Amino acid sequence: MAPRPYILAETTWKTVQEANYEVVILPWGATEAHNYHLPYATDNIQADYVAAEAARKAWDQGAKVVVLPCIPFGVNTGQLDITLDMNLNPSTQLAILGDIVHTLARQGIPKLVILNGHGGNDFRQILRELQADFPNVFLSTLNWFKAADRNQYFSAPGDHADELETSVMLHLTPDLVSPLSEAGNGAARQFRIAALRQGWAWAQREWSQVSADTGVGNPAAANAEKGAAFLEAVTTNIAQFLVELAAADPQDLYE
Repeated sequence: MAPRPYILAETTWKTVQEANYEVVILPWGATEAHNYHLPYATDNIQADYVAAEAARKAWDQGAKVVVLPCIPFGVNTGQLDITLDMNLNPSTQLAILGDIVHTLARQGIPKLVILNGHGGNDFRQILRELQADFPNVFLSTLNWFKAADRNQYFSAPGDHADELETSVMLHLTPDLVSPLSEAGNGAARQFRIAALRQGWAWAQREWSQVSADTGVGNPAAANAEKGAAFLEAVTTNIAQFLVELAAADPQDLYE
């Protein structure tokens, strides 16, 4: 397969010199248990694919975008007792992103998008802090799994190793998905406190107290066809965002 000019890991210095990239995309995932049937790298596999496919679609429309290698560890402070669920504190993420944005600022690259693949990551407050320090680099973040309406594709609720994630992995890497007969049902305990249960108040979920199999959401109805359809929708929507962002003037963003 020929190198893809929008994937930094596959490109050469000659390509980079000539590309004049407008938007850098940073996939950010996590390494953690995903029920009994999905691999620990699920979030990274998904984020890498979505970033690359959205970048391909944007590139084909003329947008000068490039995807960095995925950062494979995320915030898992609620899963510290689950073996080999790896944790980066938000302060560590701030330090990593600070170095990345500093590099982009020195090199004159004007826009960065963090493509997030893990629910425990929340980059918004980090980007507020960095934006004040680096006003010449436009900073943005998105959760790829929210880039299309899941309810159009999946019937079972959930947010971890559920019908959505399992369907996506059945499409992307079926050899890494154990038979669904081996999966737990993803049953999750809810907060006793009403405000936390209803979602208008927030507290961290202590994962081993919430889920016996580490999943949240029943994967039984998952299939590869649903995963393919959802990925097509989210990568198309994200690509459109990248096209518009690449063409945008950060000093003239408001109508």
